[in-house]
Amino acid sequence: MAPALLTAVDSTSHVHLIVGSNSLAGARCSKAAEVGAKPILIAPEDSTLHYGLSKRIESGEVEWLKRDFQDGDLTSLGREEVDGVVDAVFVTLGGKNPQSTHISTLCRRLRIPINVADAPNLCTFTLLSTHSDGPLQIGVTTSGKGCKLSSRIRREIAASLPTDLGQAVERLGTMRRRIWEEDHAAELSMDPEAEEDDSGQNAQFNKLVTPEDAEAARGRRMRWLAQICEYWPLRRLASITDEDVETVLQSYAHSDSSSINPNSIDARRTRGRIILAGSGPGHPDLLTRATHKAIVSADLILADKLVPAPILALIPRRTPVHIARKFPGNAEAAQEELLSLGLAGVQQGKIVLRLKQGDPYIYGRGAEEYAFFSAHGYAPTVLPGITSSLSAPLFAAIPPTHRSVADQVLICTGTGRKGAAPTPPPYNPTQTVVFLMALHRLSSLISSLTTPKPAEDGSAAASPYAAWPVTTPCAVLERASCPDQRVIRSTLGDVVAAVEEEGSRPPGLLVVGAACEVLFKPGGQRWVVEEGFRGLEDGWNGEAELARVVDETEVGKAAPVVAS
Repeated sequence: MAPALLTAVDSTSHVHLIVGSNSLAGARCSKAAEVGAKPILIAPEDSTLHYGLSKRIESGEVEWLKRDFQDGDLTSLGREEVDGVVDAVFVTLGGKNPQSTHISTLCRRLRIPINVADAPNLCTFTLLSTHSDGPLQIGVTTSGKGCKLSSRIRREIAASLPTDLGQAVERLGTMRRRIWEEDHAAELSMDPEAEEDDSGQNAQFNKLVTPEDAEAARGRRMRWLAQICEYWPLRRLASITDEDVETVLQSYAHSDSSSINPNSIDARRTRGRIILAGSGPGHPDLLTRATHKAIVSADLILADKLVPAPILALIPRRTPVHIARKFPGNAEAAQEELLSLGLAGVQQGKIVLRLKQGDPYIYGRGAEEYAFFSAHGYAPTVLPGITSSLSAPLFAAIPPTHRSVADQVLICTGTGRKGAAPTPPPYNPTQTVVFLMALHRLSSLISSLTTPKPAEDGSAAASPYAAWPVTTPCAVLERASCPDQRVIRSTLGDVVAAVEEEGSRPPGLLVVGAACEVLFKPGGQRWVVEEGFRGLEDGWNGEAELARVVDETEVGKAAPVVAS
């Protein structure tokens, strides 16, 4: 089988005929509209249309002829300038449908390009799997042997390309066109038979210009453009700016090189950048590899106040570190200070790591910081972190979901903007709720959860926000995954007294729900306190350790600290 001739067709104002009403027909209509063609769908009126196709018909992007295909459609529905012959036909009925073979035969006779789904033998052309980035388009075909494979190959190729390469193609195309236009104008100005220029004489008018010099001046920029397109790395080409284009366009009249310094272009790729990264719950082994790499390679690190010491210990001594000076009444000022330091750092060409506890986008103001730096031209790289809202319960032997016990998880904050108390969630017996940043106002939070809510009109009618029973199991998890981790298991009725008695060890969170007793039942105690983290270094077997704790609690031994 001979290879196919790959072409790029300008389909502006062409008429594309699509036969069928399935999801593939919708995709064909969408692609036709995307390339500037007019899609006409032919399908019976009682056809079941794909949702996206229906929306395009409603919006007027697709014309629907509510009938079966007719032979005359091929020569009557097209453009007037080509005597009504359609420009391309897409049949989505499949190769086994007799109508597909019939339409293919007609199109071949009329030399109309036709594509039949799942029938390479009935096609005169196939569609490529394409990657588009502005004027840059990359198409991959397997000649009908496997669209899934061509799609994967296309994704692999696209992933290997530098970002903004399409913009570079646009700039280089602009440069090439203007070089050609200016050189052509220069040739005309030297032609004795060309029209005289009315703009007057410049200072170089009487200077002797030899044909050799003129030819060299005209060709210098075009040769340089061809050379950089051939030899420069794609990442360097992608870094060319509009200012570079102007530099080259203005330089041909001089005898020096018309090129731009590649070192200056490469230096732009090392411009300052900001990284928003999550440090996880606390243990260094729970960092992602990407975040650890950022920690050891950053030029400046701006860390949250509660990032644990073992994480900070990974920072090289040479790297400046600023810890957020957040305390009651100074949170906003401290945040503004971090943003200012980060912006100054990237503007100086530094790699700035904004190191956050947990995950940047889980109550970490990550989106706010992303918007701030993006507005100043430095869109951050965001690296996820293991959030304590899901990992801390694991280290405390609490499964947030469990069959027949908890089928959903809700992550809440215990502190709203400016310290206000957010509206507590209503009682749901099959829901596990994780409260972050709540221990400093635990008493008021528990009160809001367990106090019945009046109806909005003040009547005695039931409120949609049902109160949580005081017997609901809960657990306070503090400094999760750190050596001094502590778990206080209790109920909503006793947890405030437990924390007041045992003290607070931030950072911590509160887990509420029946899931708290799936693997551990306090055995009638008001609360149970467990000290220490055993989970990574010493090969801890979770089930064996849990059984020991449960057994000792039930027989009244003193391994866990118990208050009654």
